[in-house]
Amino acid sequence: MSNQQLVESRGIYHGLPVYPSALKGFTAIITGANGISGYYMLRVLAQDPERWTKIYCLSRRPPAIPSGLPKNAEHIALDFLQSPSEIAAILKEKGVTADYVFFYSYIQVPPKEGMGLWSNASEMCRVNLSLLQNFLEALPQASITPKRIMLQTGAKNYGIHLGPAATPQEETAPRVTLEPNFYYPQEDFLWKFCAEHNIGWNVCMPSFILGAVPDAAMNLVFPLGVFAAVHAHLAIPLDFPADLQSWEATHVGSSSMLNGYLEEWAVLTDGARNQKLNAADSSPFTWGNFWPKFAGWYGVQWSGPDMDEGVYTKVTSRFDPPPRGYAFGPPKTFRIKYTLTKWARQHSVQKAWSELIQKHNLQASKLEDMDIDRIFSFTDSSLIGGTLDLSMNKARKMGWHGFVDTNDCIKEVLEEFSDLKLLPPLPT
Repeated sequence: MSNQQLVESRGIYHGLPVYPSALKGFTAIITGANGISGYYMLRVLAQDPERWTKIYCLSRRPPAIPSGLPKNAEHIALDFLQSPSEIAAILKEKGVTADYVFFYSYIQVPPKEGMGLWSNASEMCRVNLSLLQNFLEALPQASITPKRIMLQTGAKNYGIHLGPAATPQEETAPRVTLEPNFYYPQEDFLWKFCAEHNIGWNVCMPSFILGAVPDAAMNLVFPLGVFAAVHAHLAIPLDFPADLQSWEATHVGSSSMLNGYLEEWAVLTDGARNQKLNAADSSPFTWGNFWPKFAGWYGVQWSGPDMDEGVYTKVTSRFDPPPRGYAFGPPKTFRIKYTLTKWARQHSVQKAWSELIQKHNLQASKLEDMDIDRIFSFTDSSLIGGTLDLSMNKARKMGWHGFVDTNDCIKEVLEEFSDLKLLPPLPT
């Protein structure tokens, strides 16, 4: 038996699998198809209409695709906070079938007063478990038995939102139980459901997801685009908001498009059945390496970390010991000059963004009308955070070879936001 594998490139994405021609005629369900992950999953599957003859997009709102849905895709409006029987009735009425399911539905509940984005941990568990549970329990009622169900979670599996985690992050790491984490009850329910119904499963875990969709919340790139566009408009250098530690910390990005290619490969690969897999670009990345390139795209000067300790505010992670998994090691202290969340509330910034909206006829909201905490704090957590290194060893050993240069991906996503009229065009 040959151990050779065929791979191909599609644009900036390289090492992608070439599938046997016999893999064709599949139907798929994508939930949350209007979000940053579901939308790109739709784009990935739609590239191969012979393999994916029908794609059902289940979400409250249809995917915001300027050219409309692909011919082999159909949107069905569904709210997964409805009961399983109500969901099943709609699935049966619409004649939905599914060889494979890709689950991305997610609700970000409001944080506790004055606390971080994921601080309302118990409510996050309750709501997001309900989404998955109601949908999965509807499948047998609608006589749908897929071959595989893919659940996308993320790097919070490793507790990175609670402080420094052990690096590199590997799929065998134990759960971090410093506070409730909605990924864990979702996993438990998925595994139990699939065992009862003899269905295969995958759990895929990206880091900061890179993609362009109209709802810019939970999006690393959109705030970066606003930040750079305003600085270019005002002819002000891009000033890095954190210290040398953050400047040099290694990160991994997770392109939405590459995540989709990986998740398609996972469900179609027998050896990946019932496996958890990290999902990352396999591209080395630091803010220090990226920042000069970023400034160059917008034609502005840049400045790095300040060596004057007095300019920084110190913030220490909450838990001692932190989630790195050892009984030793202190919490992490981060040093911040400013946050994008506070920057976006400055009058001069809001005025400049309003001028850019008018100049480029953007469909974006004014900053004063945005949920700034929800949108900009996600990028702040990456700019200020420490090392994040999701190991791709497990997927590579199974035969996955896909990668993308994260710098190229961020630039492509900025251009896609411009195409959506949510950011000004890059000047270069």
